[in-house]
Amino acid sequence: MVQRYELLQKQLLRLEEAEGGYEQFTQSYKTFGVQRQPDNSLHFKEWAPAAEALFLTGDFNGWNKFSNPYTKKEYGKWELILQPKHDNSPAVDHNTKLKVVVHTKKGERLYRISPWAKYVIQEEKSVIYDWIHWDPPHLYTPRSLRIYEAHVGIASPEGKIASYTNFTTNVLPHIKELGYNCIQLMAIMEHAYYASFGYQVTSFFAASSRYGTPEELKQLIDVAHSMGIMVLLDVVHSHASKNTEDGLNHFDGSDSCFFHAPPRGEHTMWDSRLFNYSSWEVLRFLLSNLRWWMDEYRFDGFRFDGVTSMLYHHHGMGAGFSGDYSEYFGLQVDEDSLVYLMLANHILHTLYPDCITIAEDVSGMPAMCRGVEEGGLGFDYRLAMAIPDKWIQILKERKDEDWNMGNIVFTLTNRRYGEKCIAYAESHDQALVGDKTLAFWLMDKEMYSNMSSHIPMTAVIDRGIQLHKMIRLITHALGGEGYLNFIGNEFGHPEWLDFPREGNNQSYHYARRQFNLVDMDHLRYYQLYAFDRDMNRTEDKYGWLAAPPAFISAQHEEDKVIVFDRGNVLFIFNFHHTKSFQDYRVGVDIPGKYPFGSNIFQKYFFYQIFFFFLLF
Repeated sequence: MVQRYELLQKQLLRLEEAEGGYEQFTQSYKTFGVQRQPDNSLHFKEWAPAAEALFLTGDFNGWNKFSNPYTKKEYGKWELILQPKHDNSPAVDHNTKLKVVVHTKKGERLYRISPWAKYVIQEEKSVIYDWIHWDPPHLYTPRSLRIYEAHVGIASPEGKIASYTNFTTNVLPHIKELGYNCIQLMAIMEHAYYASFGYQVTSFFAASSRYGTPEELKQLIDVAHSMGIMVLLDVVHSHASKNTEDGLNHFDGSDSCFFHAPPRGEHTMWDSRLFNYSSWEVLRFLLSNLRWWMDEYRFDGFRFDGVTSMLYHHHGMGAGFSGDYSEYFGLQVDEDSLVYLMLANHILHTLYPDCITIAEDVSGMPAMCRGVEEGGLGFDYRLAMAIPDKWIQILKERKDEDWNMGNIVFTLTNRRYGEKCIAYAESHDQALVGDKTLAFWLMDKEMYSNMSSHIPMTAVIDRGIQLHKMIRLITHALGGEGYLNFIGNEFGHPEWLDFPREGNNQSYHYARRQFNLVDMDHLRYYQLYAFDRDMNRTEDKYGWLAAPPAFISAQHEEDKVIVFDRGNVLFIFNFHHTKSFQDYRVGVDIPGKYPFGSNIFQKYFFYQIFFFFLLF
């Protein structure tokens, strides 16, 4: 027995000396076979010690048997590097056939499948399997990003904390049906205080146990991926909970471990601690945290919370942002945190080329969504946070006849060219108790009594349903390069969101989403749900979010009409509360025939949406 153990120890030592240890040795699937590199070159590696020569052939080179030879290396290894095409795409296309041509010392020519092949198929009339190069360039990354912002704990009609399993079983099918291709999960990083909405993190590497186990979260993400839906984590690296016994605060007994010492290390408005991004060990902790969520749970990217607070020493408190460049370049900028964000984006996009990062920034920092090599912060998108504020301001302060079309268009299009934005008409902020969602501002208490189709439509509900649809569609089509909706708002959820706390006797009654309302098609909530679904499906077909900025041909104040075309779709919005128009003359950017495109945008009252698709 002792001898056997000594043999094991010798083998482990050999692995350590020759391969750097068994961990690296057992991940050789990352180096053998075919591997796509960050620059899109393809590296091929095989072990064929008795071969005289190796060649690669396939669809990519017209099945030429000799044009792509491997180079012989030590210990029977063979390697080949194929550089990208002129358009920087890989030399071998995804889902095409390959073969390794082996020349033996006996003069034989053998056609083989790589032992490391990840996908092989059998043609209908063939006995032999073929090696298929399986390397989709973007496994889950869609051309247009349509985000469903969700909280696992409230994702049930019942007044309780819902589970990962409930979300997987009952909510993912809704999201898929609605046409969203990305989920932004809130409140996943463990937080002791449930009512903090997940923004007072206590354990950064722990998935919240109140919803279930880590394996159940992994299953949620795997099932979402199987549906073609990406999953982003709402990551909180801007601050941390003040908790000591179950948090990071005073971990080593000092007030400066992980954080700046007070007062710099305290956020007075959030009552939380602020990280010291100049500390080497803090960088290790936070950057490793990002990789942990990517590697262990297979998240597809992050929505970085509180970026404005990170970027400035004043944390955005008491500061206005007019767009003057002096506001973004000066001593008020916290360069340590700015460099941390650049570093995080650089590492994420280098190690995970398909990773998506979104910045929650209200300041409008220039180059937020430009590459770090340009001096930018490296984010893919920023949240267009002025848009929901504008809609709430209009509904709160303006009569219908006083809506300003130019001001609406300006807010929806006011973004830097070349920096992508996520547009949204409302988010979780408007759903919280103390604020109101669009549906609440539009229909208020009548949502509780007049949403059944079995009773006559009232003027309030009629107007509310129309404007709810129009506001969301014009935001979707004009406001950015991506779109976001908060869970339940797609059907005008009739309750505010209030987590259990002392002020409500620890009640879970309003910490829920009533998806059951959508299942009753006689309720008008279903009409809003169906509109949201068809809006996303139409965008998926025509891709206006991925198209260049819209060409706006009219913003008529007297008629209350807005006209624009984007992605070969012509949009005509009539926001007038009493007038309908016939034979209305509009301009277009591209001449052609624009037949009426869909019957999902119906006319109610006087508010109207017309929708046309360009035929080439």
